[in-house]
Amino acid sequence: MSDPLPKTNRPTREEAEDAIRTILRWAGEDPEREGLHDTPARVARAYEEFFQGYEIDPKTLLERTFSEVEGYDEIVLLRDIRFESHCEHHLAPIIGRAHVAYLPRQRVVGISKLARVVDAYARRMQIQERLTAQIANTINDVLQPHGTAVIIESSHECMTTRGVHRPGVSMVTSQMLGVFRTSSDTRRELMAMLNRPAASEY
Repeated sequence: MSDPLPKTNRPTREEAEDAIRTILRWAGEDPEREGLHDTPARVARAYEEFFQGYEIDPKTLLERTFSEVEGYDEIVLLRDIRFESHCEHHLAPIIGRAHVAYLPRQRVVGISKLARVVDAYARRMQIQERLTAQIANTINDVLQPHGTAVIIESSHECMTTRGVHRPGVSMVTSQMLGVFRTSSDTRRELMAMLNRPAASEY
């Protein structure tokens, strides 16, 4: 995926709102009627929130690490990271959960940073396969652990609310790097951890 466009090459807020008015007219509506008068501004603000990941460099989120781990050298797993994204083909929502794991060498990163990396990539126009790879590759490149694993489960509204209209269908993707790819024992250990009770059940 190419880098985000520089701000100097992007349309202005006013141009974005005009484009939304055009879409409203194309759909058969009057953007000047009372209920829609402020819709272009609201949609523009919503898009700023939906796609704020373009303003974030995910690699910088992982730069601060900690070495005082008393020799800990087992899997670190953050489960059930809820995320919201949008498919780049229809701009329909993708709602799901990400499970992110890595096997540290000597240093670990704050767990909130793993969730922030997920959000930084999710809040862009995406396909799930690329989202999975981006998260895994970034963690692997910056932390350089023995291995990195990312598993994503999600529902795509471009499939549930249009086209084939198949609600209840979930898509699962995974990216295994390092020992999670080469060692079946390490991969089995990860799967066992994913199948344990959730924190709310303890």
